[in-house]
Amino acid sequence: MKSFISLLSLIICFGLSAQELPSDDALKIKLTSSYKKGALEEEVLLPVVKEDSLQIPDITSEYWDNTVYNPYKKVAVSFPLPIKFEDSTYASPVSRNKVVTSRYGWRWGRAHKGIDIDLITGDSVFAMFDGVVRFARYNSGHGRTVIVRHYNGLETVYAHLSRYGVKENDSIKKGQYLGKGGASGNARGSHLHLVVNYKGVAINPEYLFSFDSLNTVRSKELWVTRKWTRAHYHNSKRQSKIKLLLSEEEALASLKKQKKIYVVKRGDTLSRISKRNNVSISSICKTNYIKRNSILKVGQKLVLEL
Repeated sequence: MKSFISLLSLIICFGLSAQELPSDDALKIKLTSSYKKGALEEEVLLPVVKEDSLQIPDITSEYWDNTVYNPYKKVAVSFPLPIKFEDSTYASPVSRNKVVTSRYGWRWGRAHKGIDIDLITGDSVFAMFDGVVRFARYNSGHGRTVIVRHYNGLETVYAHLSRYGVKENDSIKKGQYLGKGGASGNARGSHLHLVVNYKGVAINPEYLFSFDSLNTVRSKELWVTRKWTRAHYHNSKRQSKIKLLLSEEEALASLKKQKKIYVVKRGDTLSRISKRNNVSISSICKTNYIKRNSILKVGQKLVLEL
């Protein structure tokens, strides 16, 4: 009992003294514990957090303009280009199940440079990653629009909003509320028009992200070729066949076009051949020196560049 009481009555004082740094990453500290029956000394190593490691990259120092949709108009982007992610998942831009109603690709004779995700006017919209709001204002066509620049160089665009929840130059965390979805601008019904840009160049979002319930980034490092930035290579009514390019070598190898001979069958049209072989009608016409209204003959051979 006396031992227990004496234990409870300990008066502990700690003395700290810094010694020489044993390395660049740790600090040696002498820890002294004093109580009635004596003292204990122990040396411990505390990790040193360097000032540089605490710094957040300044993504607002170049081409930062709150008044235009694309401040990179005079910037030339070289392909293939690498895109890197710190996270293996993204925050869903909508709280409901993600239903893609229109994909990246050629639509109504124009380039649809994003994907449309179904929502009801008033649904909350969220940031996919950490970043800074570069643009939060009305844009012709896109209506009320928020653009967030992220630390890997990407910008995500959230268009057709009904209400803003952030303002320009706000720092944003992954999953943070950005505003309410709607149908502002040139929108046929309420939906979120989601665009992913790199230095002003739109990238097919479904090449980078899987729009399912898992919210996965397809790879922490991806290489993007022109194919994934040109709408005419894709059809807005269906998802393109995804083949990830995980290294520069793979990306460069993919640039070498593979040719295939296709023999026209009864009932074939350019549209049907295009869909079955995942190649654009314009590419078929250009490669074979024919026009869109050319009449195809059974047995005719066409060269397809895949």
